[in-house]
Amino acid sequence: MKQIPNLFTLLNLVFGFMAIIVILQNGITMAAGPAGEYLVDMPEKIWLASLFIAIAAVVDFLDGFVARLLKAGSEMGKQLDSLADVVSFGVAPGLIMYQFLRLSFAREENGLDTSILWLLPAVLIPCAAAYRLARFNIDPAQSYGFKGVPVPAVGLVVASLPMIYWYTGSETVLSLLLNKWILYGIILLLSFLMVSTLPIMALKFKDYTLKNNLPKLLLLAVAIIAAITLKWAAMPVVFLVYIIVSLALKNRNE
Repeated sequence: MKQIPNLFTLLNLVFGFMAIIVILQNGITMAAGPAGEYLVDMPEKIWLASLFIAIAAVVDFLDGFVARLLKAGSEMGKQLDSLADVVSFGVAPGLIMYQFLRLSFAREENGLDTSILWLLPAVLIPCAAAYRLARFNIDPAQSYGFKGVPVPAVGLVVASLPMIYWYTGSETVLSLLLNKWILYGIILLLSFLMVSTLPIMALKFKDYTLKNNLPKLLLLAVAIIAAITLKWAAMPVVFLVYIIVSLALKNRNE
């Protein structure tokens, strides 16, 4: 019984690994346009990675739930969870950003000859995720509140980008997602939020009183409304609201 939560954790890792496989076997096509520019296409396999990361997030939630239900929490389970999270919500999202940067440079003249050094900033995401998780593991105070944004939240934000790219009908959105400077900004911002010590609300319930859980219920309401109205673009919006609500809650308590 004690190993059941660890099996869920390993399943998280499996889905993260599957995400990496489809990202690397991307099948991105590039062709010269009528004006000599490069036309690029993001194939179906990239958004399959988003699906695998989302499933990994569900499994990541379930392993903690199962551990509490079976009273089978352990130090090994905690370490194993962090190792799986680095893969599913650090390495896989980092590779997604790497591919977006490739697509961005491929649109430019001689973009296919771009040095890999311009693509390496994507590695900041897995590095920041590993640092964030290591710090979390040695800090017993982060049970009902976090220092820095949780790694799975960042992973889900990055995972939403291929879905937005795939389903959006807006040329403006496509241009933004393939702008290398915006991509660099996203990488730096998300990496900073992970390694920072900003007080971030944990989505756990100490009790079931309305007063203590109002911020979480507000976030849930925003998530539902955003999902209905914005579809895949809801994830970055919910993420932003999550940060704002967490900081507002900290200021209110001071």
